[in-house]
Amino acid sequence: MPSEPILQIRDLKKHFPIQQGMLRKTVGHVRAVDGVSFDLSRGETLGLVGESGCGKTTVGRCVIRLIDPTAGEIRFGRELTDIGGLSQRALKPYRRRMQMIFQDPHASLNPRMTVRDIVAEPLESQHVPGDTDDRVGDLLESVGLRRRDGRRYPHAFSGGQRQRIGIARALALNPDLVVADEPVSALDVSVQAQILNLLVDLRRDHGLSYLFISHDLSVVRHICERIAVMYLGRIVEISDRDRLYRRPLHPYTEALLSAVPVIDPAARKQSHRIRLAGDVPTPSAPPGGCRFHPRCPYATEKCREEVPPLVEIDGGLSACHYARELDLAGVL
Repeated sequence: MPSEPILQIRDLKKHFPIQQGMLRKTVGHVRAVDGVSFDLSRGETLGLVGESGCGKTTVGRCVIRLIDPTAGEIRFGRELTDIGGLSQRALKPYRRRMQMIFQDPHASLNPRMTVRDIVAEPLESQHVPGDTDDRVGDLLESVGLRRRDGRRYPHAFSGGQRQRIGIARALALNPDLVVADEPVSALDVSVQAQILNLLVDLRRDHGLSYLFISHDLSVVRHICERIAVMYLGRIVEISDRDRLYRRPLHPYTEALLSAVPVIDPAARKQSHRIRLAGDVPTPSAPPGGCRFHPRCPYATEKCREEVPPLVEIDGGLSACHYARELDLAGVL
């Protein structure tokens, strides 16, 4: 696995204000992302997983500066420049080096623009020299579409084909980093594997690095080398893919893995589904200590009082006070 980092996130935070009244007075904040740190190597695919509302999409949008972070560092590129506080003018040279594939291919494509204009828009906005029509045709072919499809509008395509158009647009400027935000969750199961295989092939052919955001652990297992698990705005575990599925280092990861459907009937009898008690706390008033402690079956008084740091354990990272003591793989 490549070791040269292309992205370093340090203590990233994004707090959305809660406003009330006619004067829009701020009465609190939603801590959507509250101290996230991780590295992404050049040529690597890092999966970012967690249940809905954990903040993973907000992380992705902060990384490519679709929204501005509240605090923290976003270091990007060979020089690892901190782009988190750059103005829009200063950020423009970095825009072409990082792109995003959105979750809903229908909502992310302008219905009034032809496919040619959609894919060509990044080239024209960045004033890329050369024959734009030839470049658009090459991009469409690289994602499995025809050159003549550029004359059509998005409504004429299926969901999988629309996502291919979104991928072609993301590749138009030859980026180094692509943030893929649940790129297959809105597609039929029969199409998901085709899009995932396409992303794998494009990463190999173009030397891309992916931050792959998903809630589906089976999808993440197929495409990612490493996986970061988020819960309530924080990362609770980062581990190699095979190690994470073999021996999770955090009780929340254990619960997520137990929910993955098991196809083999014999293995299904050996598996144990963990049903977490209660609901996810609100990110506007997260619990003290370990944020998972209200739902954790192993929680103690220490978990309620002390915030566990993300520390290295057996080659992975875990934010659990008892990660060394718990044999979480034994119950899966």
